[in-house]
Amino acid sequence: MVYTKKHPALLIIGVIMLAIWYLADSGLMAPYIEHLGGKKYKYLSEMTSLPLYFGVIAAVIGAWQLFGNHKEGHWDYYSSSIAGGMFILLIAMVVRWFVAPEVAVVSKAMGEVGATGAHIHKLLGLNYVVLGILAGIIIVNVFRVPEWAQNGVRLSRLGLKTGVILLGTLYSAAELRNLGGLSIIMIGFFVLGSVGMVLWLGSRRNVPNSMGGVLSAGMGVCGVSATVAAAPVVQAKSVEIAYTIGTILLWGVGCMFAFPIIGNLLGMSHVQFGAWAGTGILNSAQVAGAALAYQPDGIETLKVAEIFNITRVLVLPIIVLWLAVWYVKREEHATGVNAGRVIFEKFPVFVLGFILMFALSTTGIFAPAQHYKGKYFDNNIKESKMLTAEDVSLLQSEAGKIQRADQQEALGRLIDNRKIMSPDDDATTGS
Repeated sequence: MVYTKKHPALLIIGVIMLAIWYLADSGLMAPYIEHLGGKKYKYLSEMTSLPLYFGVIAAVIGAWQLFGNHKEGHWDYYSSSIAGGMFILLIAMVVRWFVAPEVAVVSKAMGEVGATGAHIHKLLGLNYVVLGILAGIIIVNVFRVPEWAQNGVRLSRLGLKTGVILLGTLYSAAELRNLGGLSIIMIGFFVLGSVGMVLWLGSRRNVPNSMGGVLSAGMGVCGVSATVAAAPVVQAKSVEIAYTIGTILLWGVGCMFAFPIIGNLLGMSHVQFGAWAGTGILNSAQVAGAALAYQPDGIETLKVAEIFNITRVLVLPIIVLWLAVWYVKREEHATGVNAGRVIFEKFPVFVLGFILMFALSTTGIFAPAQHYKGKYFDNNIKESKMLTAEDVSLLQSEAGKIQRADQQEALGRLIDNRKIMSPDDDATTGS
């Protein structure tokens, strides 16, 4: 079978990207950019570079796909995904550079909402991440993904899992001391409590044991992966698996949009929201979506949310063993299932990749072994929030009044770095 389609779509996408680059680089788009944000418009450097690079690639490969001769083979299979990948990239460019800024302009023109002191696009989290997800939902469910783009769109799942694996390079053991214990405690209560509650409610409502078992795993652990892993153990039927996955994804989509709104209304910090989203949303893709929607121009929230999500996935073997014992005891005619084999075959591989990257990061292979430590999780403090030269001078003049050695050391680090470097320093200087 020849997968590469003789279709002009990829060539057209390349031409559109090159047109965006030319209009931005030549200044012809300057009046519209002024309308979108003026001097505060922060995407001009992206618009004058990325569309050029990807536009050339898309145009060249698109011309080859349209006019070339294609034969069945490995290159044919993989090259057929390029059109879908470029299709997703073009949508992301349009949403990030034009749609989201336009929504912000309209929102600001409407004025602030009541006594909140914020505009509606801020309260609802209508940034490019949320709008991009909405665009994808509309395209898939209303217009359908074109046949020429289907292979590339399916490849997006691989991109997400790869991104989670690479996210492991941004952590170190020194950093996780602040959140690791907290995530284990929170996830432990959440997972065990959720699984136990679903099983109890299922028994009260006379839900079949297979349905209750697979639903408890999906709702308690990590969504689809846990559902697939638990299904053989509790001998779940296909319709029960489909019902569980549908329930999880439907509620997950709602939470993905609702969580950022609630977080903005409550004024949550990045760490608070990340912990909440990583604990309360099941699917890893939806966790990432909610975290990026809450903080689209940074990764602090995403890092916290994913470490909570990964911690929950690590509990999966325990839950599978629990359900295996629970199901055999409740079903007289239940056949034995090799729980160990199920765990080995169904455990999400991307989690192991994340752990490997984290282990390598801790050794210092990607950065110094003590990187990203501090009160603010990765301690990336904006220059505007750091101590000024006047503040430093004042602290230096008063440093002689400090008597305790630990306070002197903590104050010295504060003066040298112009920011608090760790929770211990925070507690010491504040005492």
